[in-house]
Amino acid sequence: MSTAAAKDDIILSAQGLTKRFAGFVAVNGVDLAVRRGSIHALIGPNGAGKTTCFNLLTKFLQPSAGAIRFNGRDITSLSPAAIARLGVIRSFQISAVFPRLTVLENVRIALQRRRGDSFDFWRSEKVLSAFDEDALRRVDEVGLADYAAAEAGDLSYGRKRALEIATTLALEPELMLLDEPMAGMGQEDVARISALIRRISANRTILMVEHNLSVVADLSDRITVLARGEVLAEGTYEEVSGDARVIEAYIGAGHE
Repeated sequence: MSTAAAKDDIILSAQGLTKRFAGFVAVNGVDLAVRRGSIHALIGPNGAGKTTCFNLLTKFLQPSAGAIRFNGRDITSLSPAAIARLGVIRSFQISAVFPRLTVLENVRIALQRRRGDSFDFWRSEKVLSAFDEDALRRVDEVGLADYAAAEAGDLSYGRKRALEIATTLALEPELMLLDEPMAGMGQEDVARISALIRRISANRTILMVEHNLSVVADLSDRITVLARGEVLAEGTYEEVSGDARVIEAYIGAGHE
Protein backbone atom coordinates (compact mmCIF):
# COMPACT_ATOMS: atom_id res chain seq x y z
CA MET A 1 0.00 0.00 0.00
CA SER A 2 1.34 3.42 -0.96
CA THR A 3 1.93 6.13 1.65
CA ALA A 4 -0.99 8.17 0.27
CA ALA A 5 -3.32 5.16 0.31
CA ALA A 6 -2.29 4.27 3.86
CA LYS A 7 -2.97 7.84 4.96
CA ASP A 8 -6.41 7.79 3.33
CA ASP A 9 -7.15 4.54 5.18
CA ILE A 10 -6.90 6.28 8.60
CA ILE A 11 -10.28 7.58 9.71
CA LEU A 12 -9.27 8.98 13.13
CA SER A 13 -5.83 10.00 14.31
CA ALA A 14 -4.26 11.78 17.25
CA GLN A 15 -0.79 13.24 17.47
CA GLY A 16 0.82 14.20 20.76
CA LEU A 17 -2.51 14.16 22.58
CA THR A 18 -1.98 15.53 26.09
CA LYS A 19 -4.24 16.49 28.99
CA ARG A 20 -3.08 18.17 32.19
CA PHE A 21 -5.21 18.70 35.28
CA ALA A 22 -3.79 21.19 37.77
CA GLY A 23 -0.26 19.90 37.28
CA PHE A 24 -1.22 16.23 36.90
CA VAL A 25 -0.66 14.79 33.42
CA ALA A 26 -3.46 12.29 32.76
CA VAL A 27 -2.64 11.73 29.07
CA ASN A 28 0.86 12.39 27.81
CA GLY A 29 1.79 12.60 24.13
CA VAL A 30 -0.51 9.87 22.85
CA ASP A 31 -0.34 9.03 19.15
CA LEU A 32 -3.20 6.98 17.76
CA ALA A 33 -4.31 5.89 14.28
CA VAL A 34 -7.64 4.11 13.76
CA ARG A 35 -7.91 2.34 10.42
CA ARG A 36 -11.13 2.65 8.45
CA GLY A 37 -13.37 -0.42 8.73
CA SER A 38 -11.58 -1.83 11.78
CA ILE A 39 -12.46 -2.52 15.40
CA HIS A 40 -9.80 -0.77 17.47
CA ALA A 41 -9.64 -1.29 21.24
CA LEU A 42 -8.14 1.06 23.82
CA ILE A 43 -7.14 -0.88 26.92
CA GLY A 44 -5.00 -0.58 30.02
CA PRO A 45 -5.04 -1.00 33.81
CA ASN A 46 -7.05 1.25 36.08
CA GLY A 47 -5.65 4.78 36.05
CA ALA A 48 -4.01 4.30 32.64
CA GLY A 49 -5.80 7.30 31.13
CA LYS A 50 -8.23 5.39 28.90
CA THR A 51 -11.33 7.34 29.86
CA THR A 52 -9.54 10.68 29.67
CA CYS A 53 -8.16 9.78 26.24
CA PHE A 54 -11.63 8.70 25.10
CA ASN A 55 -13.11 11.97 26.37
CA LEU A 56 -10.45 13.90 24.47
CA LEU A 57 -11.11 12.03 21.22
CA THR A 58 -14.85 12.65 21.52
CA LYS A 59 -14.26 16.27 22.59
CA PHE A 60 -15.89 16.03 26.00
CA LEU A 61 -12.51 17.31 27.17
CA GLN A 62 -10.32 19.83 25.37
CA PRO A 63 -6.67 18.70 25.03
CA SER A 64 -3.88 20.70 26.64
CA ALA A 65 -1.73 19.87 23.61
CA GLY A 66 -1.83 17.78 20.47
CA ALA A 67 -4.13 17.41 17.48
CA ILE A 68 -7.05 15.17 16.48
CA ARG A 69 -8.04 14.51 12.88
CA PHE A 70 -11.11 12.82 11.44
CA ASN A 71 -11.01 11.93 7.75
CA GLY A 72 -8.00 14.20 7.45
CA ARG A 73 -9.82 17.20 8.96
CA ASP A 74 -8.52 18.84 12.12
CA ILE A 75 -11.32 18.53 14.71
CA THR A 76 -9.25 19.51 17.76
CA SER A 77 -11.24 22.67 18.48
CA LEU A 78 -14.70 21.35 17.57
CA SER A 79 -17.48 20.61 20.05
CA PRO A 80 -18.97 17.14 20.65
CA ALA A 81 -22.09 18.20 18.75
CA ALA A 82 -20.03 19.39 15.80
CA ILE A 83 -18.07 16.15 15.46
CA ALA A 84 -21.28 14.16 15.89
CA ARG A 85 -22.62 15.95 12.83
CA LEU A 86 -19.49 14.81 10.97
CA GLY A 87 -20.30 11.19 11.83
CA VAL A 88 -18.31 10.61 15.03
CA ILE A 89 -20.88 9.23 17.48
CA ARG A 90 -20.19 8.15 21.04
CA SER A 91 -22.75 5.70 22.32
CA PHE A 92 -23.36 7.23 25.73
CA GLN A 93 -24.32 10.57 24.15
CA ILE A 94 -27.81 9.17 23.56
CA SER A 95 -27.62 5.93 25.54
CA ALA A 96 -29.99 6.86 28.37
CA VAL A 97 -33.11 5.10 27.17
CA PHE A 98 -36.57 6.48 27.87
CA PRO A 99 -37.93 3.69 30.10
CA ARG A 100 -41.64 4.35 29.55
CA LEU A 101 -41.34 4.58 25.78
CA THR A 102 -41.24 1.52 23.58
CA VAL A 103 -38.12 0.21 21.91
CA LEU A 104 -39.41 1.53 18.58
CA GLU A 105 -40.18 4.96 20.04
CA ASN A 106 -36.69 5.24 21.56
CA VAL A 107 -35.06 4.63 18.20
CA ARG A 108 -37.54 6.92 16.48
CA ILE A 109 -36.50 9.76 18.79
CA ALA A 110 -32.91 9.35 17.63
CA LEU A 111 -34.08 9.49 14.02
CA GLN A 112 -36.09 12.63 14.78
CA ARG A 113 -32.99 14.20 16.34
CA ARG A 114 -30.99 13.47 13.20
CA ARG A 115 -33.21 15.81 11.21
CA GLY A 116 -31.82 18.90 12.93
CA ASP A 117 -31.82 20.76 16.23
CA SER A 118 -35.30 19.67 17.34
CA PHE A 119 -36.58 16.28 18.50
CA ASP A 120 -39.93 17.17 16.85
CA PHE A 121 -41.93 16.16 19.95
CA TRP A 122 -44.55 18.71 18.92
CA ARG A 123 -45.33 16.98 15.64
CA SER A 124 -48.38 14.74 15.26
CA GLU A 125 -48.21 10.96 15.62
CA LYS A 126 -49.08 10.68 11.93
CA VAL A 127 -46.06 12.76 10.93
CA LEU A 128 -43.73 10.97 13.36
CA SER A 129 -44.89 7.55 12.15
CA ALA A 130 -43.03 8.28 8.91
CA PHE A 131 -39.89 7.36 10.86
CA ASP A 132 -41.22 3.94 11.88
CA GLU A 133 -39.91 1.95 8.91
CA ASP A 134 -36.36 3.22 9.41
CA ALA A 135 -36.66 2.74 13.18
CA LEU A 136 -37.81 -0.86 12.73
CA ARG A 137 -34.84 -1.52 10.48
CA ARG A 138 -32.48 -0.31 13.24
CA VAL A 139 -34.34 -2.34 15.85
CA ASP A 140 -34.07 -5.46 13.71
CA GLU A 141 -30.37 -4.79 13.07
CA VAL A 142 -29.63 -5.17 16.79
CA GLY A 143 -31.84 -8.22 17.24
CA LEU A 144 -34.73 -6.51 19.04
CA ALA A 145 -37.48 -6.91 16.43
CA ASP A 146 -39.52 -9.09 18.80
CA TYR A 147 -39.35 -6.33 21.44
CA ALA A 148 -40.25 -3.34 19.25
CA ALA A 149 -43.50 -2.73 21.16
CA ALA A 150 -42.05 -3.45 24.61
CA GLU A 151 -41.31 -0.63 27.05
CA ALA A 152 -37.58 -0.01 27.25
CA GLY A 153 -37.67 -0.11 31.04
CA ASP A 154 -38.83 -3.72 30.95
CA LEU A 155 -35.85 -4.96 28.93
CA SER A 156 -33.00 -6.95 30.43
CA TYR A 157 -29.74 -5.07 30.93
CA GLY A 158 -28.14 -6.62 27.87
CA ARG A 159 -31.11 -5.77 25.67
CA LYS A 160 -31.08 -2.20 26.96
CA ARG A 161 -27.46 -1.97 25.81
CA ALA A 162 -28.53 -3.33 22.42
CA LEU A 163 -31.21 -0.63 22.30
CA GLU A 164 -28.58 2.00 23.11
CA ILE A 165 -26.54 0.75 20.17
CA ALA A 166 -29.64 0.93 17.96
CA THR A 167 -30.20 4.58 18.88
CA THR A 168 -26.54 5.24 18.11
CA LEU A 169 -26.88 3.54 14.72
CA ALA A 170 -29.91 5.72 14.00
CA LEU A 171 -27.54 8.70 13.86
CA GLU A 172 -25.67 6.95 11.03
CA PRO A 173 -22.17 7.04 12.52
CA GLU A 174 -19.18 6.69 10.26
CA LEU A 175 -17.08 6.16 13.38
CA MET A 176 -18.75 4.59 16.41
CA LEU A 177 -17.13 4.96 19.84
CA LEU A 178 -18.17 2.52 22.55
CA ASP A 179 -17.23 3.15 26.17
CA GLU A 180 -17.01 -0.21 27.98
CA PRO A 181 -19.94 -1.81 26.13
CA MET A 182 -19.74 -4.97 28.28
CA ALA A 183 -19.66 -3.24 31.68
CA GLY A 184 -21.95 -4.89 34.24
CA MET A 185 -23.00 -7.74 31.95
CA GLY A 186 -23.30 -11.43 32.65
CA GLN A 187 -21.69 -13.98 30.36
CA GLU A 188 -24.81 -14.51 28.24
CA ASP A 189 -25.27 -10.79 27.61
CA VAL A 190 -21.54 -10.37 26.86
CA ALA A 191 -21.80 -13.06 24.17
CA ARG A 192 -24.91 -11.41 22.70
CA ILE A 193 -23.46 -7.88 22.58
CA SER A 194 -20.11 -9.16 21.28
CA ALA A 195 -21.92 -10.83 18.40
CA LEU A 196 -23.89 -7.62 17.81
CA ILE A 197 -20.74 -5.47 17.70
CA ARG A 198 -19.13 -7.85 15.24
CA ARG A 199 -22.24 -7.78 13.06
CA ILE A 200 -22.63 -4.00 12.95
CA SER A 201 -18.90 -3.50 12.31
CA ALA A 202 -19.25 -4.98 8.83
CA ASN A 203 -19.52 -1.54 7.23
CA ARG A 204 -18.46 0.72 10.09
CA THR A 205 -15.40 1.67 12.11
CA ILE A 206 -15.49 1.09 15.86
CA LEU A 207 -13.22 2.41 18.59
CA MET A 208 -13.94 1.00 22.03
CA VAL A 209 -12.66 1.10 25.58
CA GLU A 210 -13.11 -2.34 27.13
CA HIS A 211 -11.87 -4.14 30.26
CA ASN A 212 -12.88 -7.65 29.27
CA LEU A 213 -9.77 -9.10 27.64
CA SER A 214 -11.59 -12.09 26.14
CA VAL A 215 -13.89 -9.65 24.33
CA VAL A 216 -10.91 -7.58 23.19
CA ALA A 217 -9.15 -10.70 21.93
CA ASP A 218 -12.24 -11.87 20.05
CA LEU A 219 -13.30 -8.60 18.44
CA SER A 220 -10.33 -6.30 17.96
CA ASP A 221 -8.30 -5.92 14.79
CA ARG A 222 -5.86 -3.64 16.58
CA ILE A 223 -5.22 -2.72 20.21
CA THR A 224 -3.59 0.29 21.83
CA VAL A 225 -2.43 -0.29 25.41
CA LEU A 226 -2.14 2.71 27.71
CA ALA A 227 -0.24 2.87 30.99
CA ARG A 228 0.27 5.99 33.12
CA GLY A 229 -1.22 8.12 30.37
CA GLU A 230 1.15 6.97 27.63
CA VAL A 231 1.04 4.41 24.83
CA LEU A 232 2.75 1.29 26.15
CA ALA A 233 2.23 -0.98 23.14
CA GLU A 234 0.14 -1.31 20.00
CA GLY A 235 -0.63 -4.16 17.67
CA THR A 236 -2.80 -7.25 17.34
CA TYR A 237 -3.93 -9.08 20.48
CA GLU A 238 -1.25 -11.70 19.93
CA GLU A 239 1.42 -9.02 19.70
CA VAL A 240 0.41 -6.96 22.73
CA SER A 241 -0.48 -9.92 24.96
CA GLY A 242 3.02 -11.28 24.45
CA ASP A 243 4.71 -7.96 25.27
CA ALA A 244 6.52 -8.20 28.62
CA ARG A 245 5.66 -4.58 29.43
CA VAL A 246 1.96 -5.24 28.90
CA ILE A 247 2.07 -8.40 31.00
CA GLU A 248 3.68 -6.48 33.83
CA ALA A 249 1.47 -3.38 33.62
CA TYR A 250 -1.85 -4.91 32.67
CA ILE A 251 -2.27 -8.67 32.66
CA GLY A 252 0.11 -9.18 35.57
CA ALA A 253 -1.85 -6.63 37.58
CA GLY A 254 -4.90 -8.88 37.36
CA HIS A 255 -7.15 -6.38 35.58
CA GLU A 256 -9.75 -7.44 33.06
